[in-house]
Amino acid sequence: MVPDDKLDQIAARFEYLEARMAEGVAGDDIAALAREYSDLRPVVEEISRYRRLQADLAEAKAMLNDPELRDLAEDELPLLTAQLPQVEKALQLALLPRDAADDRPAMIEIRPGTGGEEAALFAGDLLRMYQRYVEARGWRFEVLEESATELGGVKEVVARIDGTGVFARMKFESGVHRVQRVPATESGGRVHTSAATVAVLPEAEDVDIQIDANDLRIDTMRASGAGGQHVNTTDSAVRITHLPTGLVVTSSEKSQHQNRAIALQVLKTRLYDIERQRLSDERAADRKGQVGSGDRSERIRTYNFPQGRVTDHRINLTLYRLDQVITGDLDELIDALIADDQAARLAELNE
Repeated sequence: MVPDDKLDQIAARFEYLEARMAEGVAGDDIAALAREYSDLRPVVEEISRYRRLQADLAEAKAMLNDPELRDLAEDELPLLTAQLPQVEKALQLALLPRDAADDRPAMIEIRPGTGGEEAALFAGDLLRMYQRYVEARGWRFEVLEESATELGGVKEVVARIDGTGVFARMKFESGVHRVQRVPATESGGRVHTSAATVAVLPEAEDVDIQIDANDLRIDTMRASGAGGQHVNTTDSAVRITHLPTGLVVTSSEKSQHQNRAIALQVLKTRLYDIERQRLSDERAADRKGQVGSGDRSERIRTYNFPQGRVTDHRINLTLYRLDQVITGDLDELIDALIADDQAARLAELNE
């Protein structure tokens, strides 16, 4: 279990932050203090709960020496002792280092992989699955860039998801998603396998990534879209190339001014993600099998329509409720992934 002196330090820091905020601090300091205070509050609540239980146990054990209270103590002790493992685990979970990006909005990018038109149709299914999941959680889903096929599939889509704790839950969706089903274009009734890739990136803030204007090449072009969309006489689409990395971002959904802002935000987010991945690889080169590694070349999940099942290969979880999952009911899968990630990190903490 965590040493008492460390718990004392956390509680003391929380009290200090509380006092400083009560005094009022000007400028950016108050925002930083408020974030730290908010992060520490659930930890301090678990510390208080743990210490109350410890005090109750000590009191019950002392009551054993009092003949008049012995019976009461013998009734209470088993109940209190049974609570201890659960309370200790909750405290350990609260003390786990948090991903600084967990509370941020996220960019989600979906692209078809192997499988031709069927892969593009599956990418469209994934887009709708995430849209419904986001709506069910009360988050906001905004498509920033979408390129469609003639049959209604998706060549590429970039969207922004905003809400409370978005990246904490959505980050487990990064990777290769595989589908096994009879395509609508298949006349022989044969099951085909195709795939789509999903990348979930925490949105960058201005303090994370500073881009030198000299590193950018910005081109404007005629906006175009499927079905005759964006037919106009002005060049409104924007393409930004980040010369040092070769990253290219386009936006053609709105006005040129909005497109420039959207493309810059997507570029910052991708550059921030590259830096996060580099630091993660340095810190955890020996933990590449971890659920939250974000390796986008890894096959993470299979959606098998003939059998009505979805399997997450990272945790060997199979659910026979594909109809609900593909329409946005993802909580059971994501909760299991979070629990597995927490268990792995707890095991490492206790080594």
